[in-house]
Amino acid sequence: MKRTNKIYTALIFVFLYLPIAVLILFSFNSSNSTNSLAGFSLKWYKELFSDGATLLALRNTLVLAILSSVIATIIGTLAAYGIFRMKNKHVKNALLTVNNIPMMNPEIVVGISMMLLFVFVGRLVNAQSTLGFGTVLIAHITFNIPYVVLSVLPKFKQMDRHLPEAALDLGCTPFQSFYKVEMPQIISGIISGFIMAFTLSIDDFIISYFTIGSGFETLPIRIYSMTKKRVTPDMYALSALIFLSILILLLISNFTGNSNNAKEKKPVTLKQKKTRRIVIASTFAVIAIITGAVFISTATTETVVVNVYNWGEYISDGSDGSYDTNKAFEEYYSNVLSEERGHKVKVQVNYTTFTSNEDLYAKIKSGVGGYDVIIPSDYMVERLKNEGLIQPLDLNNIPNYKYIKDEFKKPFYDNGKDTYSAMYTYGIVGIIYNTKYVDEADIGGWDLLWNEKYSGHILQFNNARDAFGSAMYKLGISVNTATEDEWRQALSELKTQKPHVQSYVMDEIYNKLESEEAWIGAYYAGDALSMIYNNENLAFYYPKNEDGEFATNIFADAMCIPTGIDAENKEHAEAYINFMLSEEPAIANAEYIYYGCPNTLVTNNQEYRDYLGEDFDVIYDPDIEENIDDLFSNYAYRNLPADKLALLNKLWEELKVDSSSFGGGIYIVSGVIALAIVGFIVFSYVVKVRRRRLYWNTTPKTK
Repeated sequence: MKRTNKIYTALIFVFLYLPIAVLILFSFNSSNSTNSLAGFSLKWYKELFSDGATLLALRNTLVLAILSSVIATIIGTLAAYGIFRMKNKHVKNALLTVNNIPMMNPEIVVGISMMLLFVFVGRLVNAQSTLGFGTVLIAHITFNIPYVVLSVLPKFKQMDRHLPEAALDLGCTPFQSFYKVEMPQIISGIISGFIMAFTLSIDDFIISYFTIGSGFETLPIRIYSMTKKRVTPDMYALSALIFLSILILLLISNFTGNSNNAKEKKPVTLKQKKTRRIVIASTFAVIAIITGAVFISTATTETVVVNVYNWGEYISDGSDGSYDTNKAFEEYYSNVLSEERGHKVKVQVNYTTFTSNEDLYAKIKSGVGGYDVIIPSDYMVERLKNEGLIQPLDLNNIPNYKYIKDEFKKPFYDNGKDTYSAMYTYGIVGIIYNTKYVDEADIGGWDLLWNEKYSGHILQFNNARDAFGSAMYKLGISVNTATEDEWRQALSELKTQKPHVQSYVMDEIYNKLESEEAWIGAYYAGDALSMIYNNENLAFYYPKNEDGEFATNIFADAMCIPTGIDAENKEHAEAYINFMLSEEPAIANAEYIYYGCPNTLVTNNQEYRDYLGEDFDVIYDPDIEENIDDLFSNYAYRNLPADKLALLNKLWEELKVDSSSFGGGIYIVSGVIALAIVGFIVFSYVVKVRRRRLYWNTTPKTK
């Protein structure tokens, strides 16, 4: 039995820590490969600490974690003291139940509910921007308090209840009694609660994601945005450091928690008291230093803030020696304004990212964002415009707009007017395949994604619009004007495909195709070329229909300005858009994103053409360019009416939860698990009853 327990424990540790061990190992890999080791190197740790945006996110995370954990520790300790002193048993149990609810609730429920609360309060006070550092700080304090209470309350229970009374009898005031008598007894619980709160705050993503606003980015949110494409080794390095830091904090927490064990009746020594005072003093010193550094770094005569909301990894950000767009804008605009105003002006770009158009829409619709510039896709621009959530651009403030190609100046999502947006980039969906495993005779159309020959190695889009789009292009159905029957035809086609699909993916497609775990998938041309660069066995083509015409999605992302910002902020936003359309940043971003650029300053630049080499004719395929208007008219996604959006969501859910793909085995496994749970409950009950009977039968009866 003991051997079995040891094996079981060992397996648990293997499953828990083997992935982390592999992650740490690859953080020292000398190459950027995530599949094979090329040698030991500290390269990725150096790159990590040279990334200014990541270090800023780290600073934000530490400030947030320290402030929230300190405040939560103070409130939680006082709450534990109050609960401990309560005489009414029912009220005490009710408060403990209320305290436990935030820990039992799913984080997404807590995050959404707090976001709605902040929005409601913000609208009551007419706040221009509802979410920010203050709201995420309140959220972190809220979910940290219960853990502090649970850490401190047991220490009160372990303490001799007569000690405070004795201190009062000897002349102490209530405060002196608490500080000098009770505090030393519970200090280990306070430190454990603080460390637990600090760890949870650093680690939190979901609640922060819903309660954070523009201009403030934590490390987990930055990591999430950085992993939009492939996971690079510098992320392994960052994860390794985070794991090591949390491990050290937990070890300290366990050490302090065990130092005042109830079984050990030894008095606290003078040395232990000094150690605890040093820990507390050091904590507050770190808080003071970091807080002071934040105030010093943000102190300025005048600060102009431009809040930008963009896709993850969708701008040249200075990584790997690339052009730092936002930093260059800050320098450019500060100098221009300084000359105009005759005094020094500090400009700051608060740059945050989203992962889907729907995420962006939720933030803008709720009014919590406070963003000055957003970069949604075509159909979302149309939706935002129709709902009055974006405002017209003043092209007099955007003179570089003239460099956008004529065919992109009046797009369909702007109702044929160059008013509400300035196109940032565009891309075309094609099919990527592995030449080692896929026959050239099978390529050319969308049928390749349905080919049974490659069953188990096919990837499909993990979003409703693109997945249904691939089926509609294959069937020759319009993606914008389809009837309900045609939507259901597309669903039937996707159900036919489903048994052959390895998985539904978005940016996970990078690792799967590059590692050759999968062989076929549809994605955007620029991303396909990036994958081919990392695996020369991959190839790419734009699918055509039976008539030999291109039949695939084309998308455009455009810069817009939300409604609700004042005239001065709008002027700053238009200056940012104008800068993005100027030659140097436009070329740098086109090279970084690797999608099509509508800017003639880019496409006519010989250095840019030389940089792309043969890829230029893939991204700007002459046949595609000649039919660009036709592609936008027939194959770009339009904003669907409400009833069609509801139908699309319903059909997508039906596809994803279709039980036929699981086979009968899922029911057998579910039944076995259910029976096992019921059996365990019955067994536990029977054992409990038998023990109770045995106790009463063996207990001596007294007269």
